[in-house]
Amino acid sequence: MADISINFLGKRFENPFVLSAAPATDNLEMLRNGLKSGWAGAVLKTTSVEGTPVPLKYPQMTSISFEEKRVFGLGNIDLISEHHIDIIIERIKILKDEFPEKIIIPSIMGSIKKDWQTLASRLKETDADMIECSFSCPQGSLGDHPTRMLGQSAEASEMVTGWVKEAAEDMPVIIKITPLVTSIVEIVNAVKRAGADAVTASNSIPALMGVDIDTFVPFPNVNLMSTYSGFSGPAIKPITLRVISEIAKNVDIPISGNGGVMNWKDAVEFMLLGASNVQICSAVMRDGFRIIDDLIDGFNEYLDSHNFKSASEIIGKALPRLKMYEELDYKEEIRAFIDKNLCIRCLKCVVSCRDGAHIAIEVGRNRYPFVDDEKCVGCGMCVQVCPVKNCIKMIELKEKLNI
Repeated sequence: MADISINFLGKRFENPFVLSAAPATDNLEMLRNGLKSGWAGAVLKTTSVEGTPVPLKYPQMTSISFEEKRVFGLGNIDLISEHHIDIIIERIKILKDEFPEKIIIPSIMGSIKKDWQTLASRLKETDADMIECSFSCPQGSLGDHPTRMLGQSAEASEMVTGWVKEAAEDMPVIIKITPLVTSIVEIVNAVKRAGADAVTASNSIPALMGVDIDTFVPFPNVNLMSTYSGFSGPAIKPITLRVISEIAKNVDIPISGNGGVMNWKDAVEFMLLGASNVQICSAVMRDGFRIIDDLIDGFNEYLDSHNFKSASEIIGKALPRLKMYEELDYKEEIRAFIDKNLCIRCLKCVVSCRDGAHIAIEVGRNRYPFVDDEKCVGCGMCVQVCPVKNCIKMIELKEKLNI
C-alpha cells in the first residue's frame, strides 16, 4: 500500500485528514474521540486572551437541503471558543501527553497587537505543533473598515502576520484566509512577505441562509431575529478549489485545504490542486468522526489504483492542466452522443436543451432522444442533467459519424 502520511511544515501527519476548528474541536472528550478514531490531528476552535467576551447565541445552526440531500450546505452563527487561552494551553498538554503522534494546532484571534502577540508567545512555550491564525472572521477595526474581515486587507494581513511571527519565532504559523477578496494571490503574497509559513484556504462564506416566508424571520430564528451565517459544506467546494488552485499556481507557500470536503474524492481533488492536507468540519458534524475510516480506505485505494507510492505525489498534479480561458484549445466540432443502450428515456436532456441550450435534442422513435448535429454546438448541458452515468458524452463530430 502507498504511504499516506504527509510532511507539512516539518511535521509528520499520519494521513492528510485533520479536524478543522469547530465545535467538534472545542470539547476535550470530543477531541479525544476524534483523535482515537484515526484523524491525523485537529485545529482547536479559535481562542482569545482571557477576558474576551464571547456572547454565543442559540440556535446556531441552519442548513439547506437539495433534492432530498440533507445538509447540502451548513450555516452557523457560532463565534470563537468560550475557552480562553489558559484553558487551551492546558488542553494542549493533555492531548500531546495522550496522543504524542497527533498534530495539535491551536487557532488564535486578537483585536490588537498585544493580544495577538500574547497568544502567540504563550503558545510558543507549549508542545503545540503550529499555530493557525483566523483572519477570516470580523476582527475589530484592523482591516480597512470596521465591518470587514482582517483577511480582506492585504496591508492589515501583512501587519498582523508580522506581529504573530515576531512573537511565535520559530513555531510555524498558518494564516486562515477568506475567499471574499478581489485577489487571493495579493493577500497570500502579503502574509508570505510577513513570514507566514503556510495558509489555510479557506474559510466559510458569509451568507443569509433563508427566510421563513410565513413569519418573515430569516434563519436561524433567534428570538424572532436573525443575522448572517458562515456558510460551509459541499456547496462551497468549487469556491475552495478555485482558491487553492490560484494560490498554488501563483505563490510558493504550503496550503492546508479547508471548505467543502465531504468524502475521499473531494480530498483528492483538493490535493491534486495543491493542498498538502485537508481540514474537515461540516462532514464530521453531519456524519460523525467515523467518516475517517471511509476517507482513509478510499484514499488508499485511489493511490494504489493509480500506482502512486505516497500521498505527496498527488499534490498539485492537476495544476498543469489548468489554464486561463484564452489559453484553451478551440474545437468547434464537438457534439453530444447519446448511448441508447444506457438511455432510460426520461427526456431530461430534451427539456433542458429545448428550454436552456440550443434546441438540438428532439424526441425520436420509441421516445429515445435524438441529437440534431446541425443545431448542437457541444455545450454539454445535456450531460449535466442526465441521471445515467456515461449515457451522454461529448465527442468530436468526426468520431460520432463513425459510430
